[in-house]
Amino acid sequence: MASHDQDLNPRAARDHGGGLDGAITAYGGARADWIDLSTGINPQPYEVSGLTPSDWSDLPDHGAFERLTNAARSFWSVPDNAAILPAPGASAIIARIPALAPQARVQITMPTYNEHAAAFAAQGWTVQPGGPAEARVIVHPNNPDGRTWSEADACVPLTVIDESFCDISPDVSLIRLSQRPGVIVLKSFGKFWGLAGMRLGFAIGQPDLIAQLNDLTGPWAVSGPALRIGERALRDTGWADETRQRLTEDAARLDRLVTAKGATLIGGTPLFRLYEVNNATEWQDQLARGQIWSRIFPYSQSYLRLGLPPAHGWDRLEAVL
Repeated sequence: MASHDQDLNPRAARDHGGGLDGAITAYGGARADWIDLSTGINPQPYEVSGLTPSDWSDLPDHGAFERLTNAARSFWSVPDNAAILPAPGASAIIARIPALAPQARVQITMPTYNEHAAAFAAQGWTVQPGGPAEARVIVHPNNPDGRTWSEADACVPLTVIDESFCDISPDVSLIRLSQRPGVIVLKSFGKFWGLAGMRLGFAIGQPDLIAQLNDLTGPWAVSGPALRIGERALRDTGWADETRQRLTEDAARLDRLVTAKGATLIGGTPLFRLYEVNNATEWQDQLARGQIWSRIFPYSQSYLRLGLPPAHGWDRLEAVL
């Protein structure tokens, strides 16, 4: 029965971090007992406060969208001649981008975040790892290995630069390319600010391209609470600076802990680390028996990806390892 139910669930087909409900089914315990290190989400999220009843009851107005986009323009140093589209998460934008151009070839270097390839394939594009192509996706820095790209890599008529994990290192951002024809830069609010459940993302590019995306997303795509919280967080540059320092220090601490147990660091960002281990399945099983969930990959027997534990989770992680 479980297998049949999974087949009916379109969300179950692709491999992602998260999925803690599956871990609980396999290993037991309540959700509150588990530490989820399978994602690259900041474990100390931005504080949510100050919401008003109208944020929940009223349709979002143009002023709220404008205040959010102005905050985004300032925070990310978006070029004046580039437009910004807020959306209900970066994944919602990823699913619509292939409709911006006729079906052709898209180059996506693997391994990387698999929703890009899935979105293009679903709309009839040919997905290939290299060679001539009419579109290209670069995840910058890449998930799961943290690879960064250069301006020279944005070299095809439609280029998607996914900067979902770039807020930890804004100095390497390629946001300046968002003013180029055919370039779309994606930003995710869920990772760095730790509010993935709020579902807020941004597409940044030339006005005509962003206008096409806006037509595909429809009106009121972002909730009133997300508009208010997003604006406040993007204007809180002090929090961002302090968070970058903390995440960098915690990532170094995680490296010391995990490599001392025999793993080898091979990549990542301060929000997640990618290790090579002798048997990734065995490592995941050992961690799961201590109710710590980790990320392994169907294409590798040795890759183990860990996010950062919350403040109360360090001692338990060390004990389980």
